[in-house]
Amino acid sequence: MTVNSDAAGGPVQAGHALGPRYKWIALSNTTLGMLMATINQSIVLIALPDIFRGIGLNPLSPGNTSYLLWMFMGFLVVSAVLVVSFGRLGDMFGRVRMYTLGFAIFSVASVFLAVTWMHGADGAMWLIVWRVVQGIGGAFLFANAAAIVTDAFPANQRGTALSVNSIAAIAGSFIGLILGGVLAPVNWHLIFLVSAPIGVFGTVWAYFMLHDIGMRKHAQMDWWGNLLFAAGLIAILVGITYGLLPYGGHPMGWTNPWVLTALFGGLALLIIFVFVETRVAEPLFRISLFRIRAFTAGNIASLMLAMGRGGMQFMLIIWLQGIWLPLHGYSFSQTPLWAGIYLVPLTTGFLLAAPLSGVLSDKFGAKPFTVGGALLTGASFLLLIFVPVDFAYWEFAAVIALNGFGSGLFFSPNWAEMMNSVPADRRGAAGGMIATFQNSAFVLSIGIFFTLMVAGLSSKLPAALYGGLTAQGVPAATAAPISHLPPIGVLFASFLGYNPIQQLLGPLLHQLPAAHAAYLVGREFFPHLITAPFHSGLGIAFGFAIAANVIAAIASALTGRRTPVPATREPLGYELAAVAGEGGFEPSELVVPEESTEPPDKPGLGQGWFASRLSVQVSRALRCQECSGVEKAILATTTP
Repeated sequence: MTVNSDAAGGPVQAGHALGPRYKWIALSNTTLGMLMATINQSIVLIALPDIFRGIGLNPLSPGNTSYLLWMFMGFLVVSAVLVVSFGRLGDMFGRVRMYTLGFAIFSVASVFLAVTWMHGADGAMWLIVWRVVQGIGGAFLFANAAAIVTDAFPANQRGTALSVNSIAAIAGSFIGLILGGVLAPVNWHLIFLVSAPIGVFGTVWAYFMLHDIGMRKHAQMDWWGNLLFAAGLIAILVGITYGLLPYGGHPMGWTNPWVLTALFGGLALLIIFVFVETRVAEPLFRISLFRIRAFTAGNIASLMLAMGRGGMQFMLIIWLQGIWLPLHGYSFSQTPLWAGIYLVPLTTGFLLAAPLSGVLSDKFGAKPFTVGGALLTGASFLLLIFVPVDFAYWEFAAVIALNGFGSGLFFSPNWAEMMNSVPADRRGAAGGMIATFQNSAFVLSIGIFFTLMVAGLSSKLPAALYGGLTAQGVPAATAAPISHLPPIGVLFASFLGYNPIQQLLGPLLHQLPAAHAAYLVGREFFPHLITAPFHSGLGIAFGFAIAANVIAAIASALTGRRTPVPATREPLGYELAAVAGEGGFEPSELVVPEESTEPPDKPGLGQGWFASRLSVQVSRALRCQECSGVEKAILATTTP
């Protein structure tokens, strides 16, 4: 492409002068995108009761439970499956183009979700389909945001920049809880409508203000890789989703032949996928990146931390909504909003640590913060096991704030360390791979946490429920089958802000004495009944989280020594971004021919690479007659 010089000596691309503030424009827009996408991941969780009431569907009826699961899991599954493919598309056709397309898709889906007019099962399917489309847009955003920021910022500022993105991602997940609790009772359509104007604004802003300044490599699409990866990962994530439902008298569906077929069949497809990726010229999944020690160890650490944290949010919400809030005077209908409010310390801890660790890791290296953050997060899970179920709020707030602080210390240094370790023309693929691991780990973590919690509840809840019901006058013949219902129904009812006992007994309440019926559906019976079984299940689930965080700390310690990025090896897009960081001039888009991405010391490269590289440097030098001394020094160091 042609790059012209303006009067000030800065490059002009397609009529747009990219000034020294470009990197902040890129960071602001990608932060908005991450915030919007993660808000929409969680805003539905709190609003589910209002959504199902609005479309006239009972989510706890046996035939409707799958609608409930897919309403909040559909977005996660689709974004996890597609994010690596869309990162690859960003490497091939431009990260900004793919990112802007994602913003547009997300906005259109938000509009169609907000105008839902159907009811019953049709309404649920409409919502699920457009949530899936939202997930497609989110995958474009997740895959390319980190690569855009990495391209725009020099290596010594990437940790700080990526920490801002990580703050937005984590903060969005908790802002969504509060926003959903505030808007859904007014009108549930508002939880989707709020994203539409933000999405339109972000799309227009990205289209006119962002530019592809990273290295792009035109290549063929790996169709077999895309098909095998998508089919394998979808099968596994769908198997996990349906494994949460009861089957054949068992409290969960892990013995369901369809679930087992999906899990093992998906695993087999992924094994074939890895084999295929080592044989194709332009693979979807850059298996070669795993030869980079920092990238491999960093992904293991990120995967384990995400598995330790993903299901935690659900456990804390159930803890607050099913036990603590009713015991402290809140009706079950009020608990979704207040659960989000009482979880604010978790977000606060993250917001305090993430920018601090981003800045300090740029100066002192990532390892102290990734190792320390993982261990601190694991320690907070240990403390949560010893927090009483009916706790004093200050101690609960302090422990979850510590959990958020540890995660904040870990997240951005880990991401920056991985992104800095990969070649510049592989950053889109690397970002997609990292996001795939994290999103997949989130879904897997939900399955693990719920399974462990149900395992803990199954041993104690039936006896406690039977004894409590019969003590309040419920006939033994009625109490026995109710007490042996799958515990997952009790957890879902608590999670949705329904009174579980009212759901379980239904019309039978009218056959009991008024005083007994009032006590059964009051704010104290169920919380006291479930306290001991819940604490047992919580200990098992948090024990898994502790183990996952310890593994994350060990993996972080094995990332290797911090290696500064040599100036002579940085690609053109980074060299210009580094100069932009000094305020000299801004980078423009670079499309790299296939042969030019090879290193200069590779045998048999030929003189064509050197000739094309020299012509680039000469033309840059001619256009930079008014450059500062710093800019000329950088140009000189990059001349072949």
